[in-house]
Amino acid sequence: MTQISKPQGCTNFKLRQLGRVVSRHYDAHVAASGLKTSQYSLLSHVIRLGPLRPVDLARAMKVDASTLTRNLKPLVAAGWLVQGEGADARSRLIAVTEAGIAKRKEAQVHWREAQLGLNKILGVERVIALHQLIDESLALLGDEEPAEQPEHVG
Repeated sequence: MTQISKPQGCTNFKLRQLGRVVSRHYDAHVAASGLKTSQYSLLSHVIRLGPLRPVDLARAMKVDASTLTRNLKPLVAAGWLVQGEGADARSRLIAVTEAGIAKRKEAQVHWREAQLGLNKILGVERVIALHQLIDESLALLGDEEPAEQPEHVG
């Protein structure tokens, strides 16, 4: 067996390639609930952390404000999230509705199917190692704490 002494190819490309394949896997399952995986994640974050200011939600999800605003619109329009007044007239808070909790619960069944399917395809040991490698890499790259992942909550 040949020992590789340096990375072959572009790390960014490899990570994006893996990300696209994994995203398609989860999207195919979660779509049965009528949600995109990103919407499921957003609902999960608000359920776990909310009500909270959009800036705090964007920080927790590691997305910029414009991406968050764009992703919030369909969830607010569907009645799953609401934007209400915050501590003062200029601040807003995002909160989940009862319908949003129910939608997330419905989608969670499909998310679990996706997770179990990925565990089966890759093997649980590889998934655990992948999570550890990602968390360590984020820490080394200056991310003070791993991204919160409430969608993993049972």
